[in-house]
Amino acid sequence: MISEFRLHRRVQFYETDTAGVVHFSWYFRYMEEAEHAMWREVGLSIHQPNGAIVWPRVNASCDYHRPLRFEQEFDVVIRIAEITARTIRYGCEVTDGQTTFATGSLTIACASRQPEGPMRSVDIPMDVASRFHVASGAGA
Repeated sequence: MISEFRLHRRVQFYETDTAGVVHFSWYFRYMEEAEHAMWREVGLSIHQPNGAIVWPRVNASCDYHRPLRFEQEFDVVIRIAEITARTIRYGCEVTDGQTTFATGSLTIACASRQPEGPMRSVDIPMDVASRFHVASGAGA
């Protein structure tokens, strides 16, 4: 079981604006990249091309504290903040160990894929839920 995952990255030039500062939209990509790496760490994939279950994002937020710049190294720390019968909420922090650049939250829902029509919310399969647990002190 896992409750937290740390992904180490370096800012790439294409992630920045003309001033060399990371564009705000990239923080959401960083959170999602860390999420996918966490799922791989427990032997799962968030996306099964022909799977019956999908994981739409139902809420995302990010607070920006300091700018990240081109070639700067940083970590994306993602924690399980809450698990309900049908959703997982993550708390995220972008940091270099001393400075916090951003904090955020991402909530995903478990849904069944419908051949025609809308997705339907369903309970998280036990095989998935059993691999994650809420991080201690995770109220983010």
